[in-house]
Amino acid sequence: MAEFLELEAQDGVRMSWNVVPGTKQEATNCVVPVSAIYTPIKQFPNIPVLPYAPLRCRNCRSVLNPFSIVDFAAKIWICPFCFQRNHFPPQYASISDENLPAELFPQYTTIEYQSPGEAASVPPVFMFVLDTCIIEEEMAFLKSALSQAIGLLPDNSLVGLITFGTLVHVHELGFGQIPKTYVFKGSKEVSKDQLLEQMSFFIKKPKPPTGVFAGARDGLSSESIARFLLPASECEFALNSVLEELQKDPWPVPADQRAARCTGTALSVAAALLGACVPGSGARIMAFVGGPSTEGPSAIVSKNLSEPIRSHKDLDKDSSPHYHKAVKFYEGLAKQLVHQGHVLDLFACALDQVGVAELKVAVERTGGLVVLAESFGHSVFKDSLRHVFQSTDYDLGLSSNGIFEINCSKDIKVQGILGPCASLEKKGPLCSDTTIGQGNTSAWKMCGLDKATSLCLVFEIVKKDIPDAGVQSTSNQFYFQFLTYYQHSSSEMRLRVTTLSRRWVAGPGSIQDLIAGFDQEAAAAVMARLVSFKMEIEAEFDPIRWLDKTLIHVCSKFGDYQKDNPSSFSLSPRFSIFPQFIFHLRRSQFVQVFNNSPDETAYFRMILNRESVANSVVMIQPSLISYSFHSGPEPALLDVAAIAADRILLLDSYFTVVIFHGSTIAQWRKAGYHNQPEHQAFAQLLQAPHDDADAIIKERFPVPRVVICDQHGSQARFLLAKLNPSATYNSDGHHPGGDIIFTDDVSFEVFLDHLQRLAVQ
Repeated sequence: MAEFLELEAQDGVRMSWNVVPGTKQEATNCVVPVSAIYTPIKQFPNIPVLPYAPLRCRNCRSVLNPFSIVDFAAKIWICPFCFQRNHFPPQYASISDENLPAELFPQYTTIEYQSPGEAASVPPVFMFVLDTCIIEEEMAFLKSALSQAIGLLPDNSLVGLITFGTLVHVHELGFGQIPKTYVFKGSKEVSKDQLLEQMSFFIKKPKPPTGVFAGARDGLSSESIARFLLPASECEFALNSVLEELQKDPWPVPADQRAARCTGTALSVAAALLGACVPGSGARIMAFVGGPSTEGPSAIVSKNLSEPIRSHKDLDKDSSPHYHKAVKFYEGLAKQLVHQGHVLDLFACALDQVGVAELKVAVERTGGLVVLAESFGHSVFKDSLRHVFQSTDYDLGLSSNGIFEINCSKDIKVQGILGPCASLEKKGPLCSDTTIGQGNTSAWKMCGLDKATSLCLVFEIVKKDIPDAGVQSTSNQFYFQFLTYYQHSSSEMRLRVTTLSRRWVAGPGSIQDLIAGFDQEAAAAVMARLVSFKMEIEAEFDPIRWLDKTLIHVCSKFGDYQKDNPSSFSLSPRFSIFPQFIFHLRRSQFVQVFNNSPDETAYFRMILNRESVANSVVMIQPSLISYSFHSGPEPALLDVAAIAADRILLLDSYFTVVIFHGSTIAQWRKAGYHNQPEHQAFAQLLQAPHDDADAIIKERFPVPRVVICDQHGSQARFLLAKLNPSATYNSDGHHPGGDIIFTDDVSFEVFLDHLQRLAVQ
């Protein structure tokens, strides 16, 4: 594992196969796709930033890199992707073996270029869109969280405010004398032209005759833009006074009906306003939603309370009347936002569903953040919102306006990307015929990205046959180059270039090489994204069966066994944890949608689709740490056998962090022993898991929910649901002080036993 982590620390890349199967047939036999999880703007402590423009190949536009072959005498470099010979420009005249430019240093496979004088003209823009159809108590929580957030905004950032309930209110913050708003009807769509017309953008200046007008360049006066978007330093007072006056939506709601809430119309008004005022700049629409949309094209449910909100069963049976219409509406909104380069962030706080499943497409295509909590007063929401704006060591490093491009050797094609981006439909020889996720392109738009955003690239090997062995030894490298052009949080434009080379193998003796290069954690993360994607787009898809078949094929290809003899089966250490990951993935919330609403499932999958390998692995197979008097904190098996009366367990399942006290520990704590001076050691034992939980919370976004519970308590279910049920109500071996799980699920031992029997057939 260690060498894969070193590669990640150098380039921000983890590949499922670090020695690549060399032909199409070999790659198909390997079952797990050739794929990479790449974090485009991962922070590296000593990454060189070069103050000049990159040197590109004149044929395939790839950037000069350490794998280029350089002829110093003739001042020529050969591109490793298309073998084009390129001349160095005059400014490289002095290069030699001893005098290399940084981009040719072998250790700088990842490097950044910062073009001088290319700073963005428009500062960051935040458009707050608030739901007012919520009870007074929630309203108070939301106001206090927002006024804190406004205090943390960068001084030069522009801020706008839209509130919505039955109607959409656009607040004119630049009109200081009295609060002034423009009101739009929630049930009908507003076009950009109508919006500008009604908001009197063309009073002083007549409307330009041409069709397109955007921003101050194209005839919108900057005074009219400044009425709605003000620098944070100037409008803090105006904004806080509007928030203080803000009332719950005044429209009466009959007892048998839901409130009329026009989420979609409010978001499309926000998108149109930003598209007119600041197109192409790093703007974020931050939507705070407290209930389901019931008005306009984005309604997810009717106003009658007698109609329940769609469940997974309704979606499977296609009996949810609003779902497809709402998704279509948000797909249109996503397209518009991607075109403008703007981001949609969603903070959904309600006990009921609010429509995250429908909004998913718009948030994911624009690279937005998403937080799901039970209330605006919950620490999950409050701390996550603070985390977005804080500028500490753990800040998100929000960047914007990214374009991600890829180059690779001619025997590899790209099937697509699973992750927060949108295809730019740049077709070319690199695109595979089969698409996965955002495919059919070699360039993607990333309107919003941060230092943790990770993309999963799925490749296809297209080489048909192996040339004779003599040729193979000279050119058995595949090259990949990832280019990320983005607006850095300091608002200058940067280009990050990562170039990788991976050896390919083919033929009868290659299996040991493939095993040596297999990264089981990366493979598990890829399988999780892939199975989630298939569950969303393929009708009648059976995820458990698909995962089981994949695992059986992997084990029968790479396992060591005598045919038809299950007891002889063994796996190399490189593969040994992979069956365990798949076992937990089958039981995880990504695959088991029972007991989760469509909103929760969409939320879990959105987070999985943007996180790094290490975080994805925690979501698939949570980590468990045990604390006791006998030993310091130590990792424990994710098994019901880990529970003991005199232990504290800390479970981190990414979305929740559970501190679980064994029954004896809980009794001592209730008796107050930890407050007595002679039981200092017990007090320290109780405190240790809390300190570790705080460390996890500090660096994670969205902030996880913390559950503190005791053995046999009702909240212990958060831990029990994740444990391997090795002891259940109908098994014999039950140790005193431990626990059993009431389930008919198979345990990992039974699962492994069946796997071995099937793999050796």
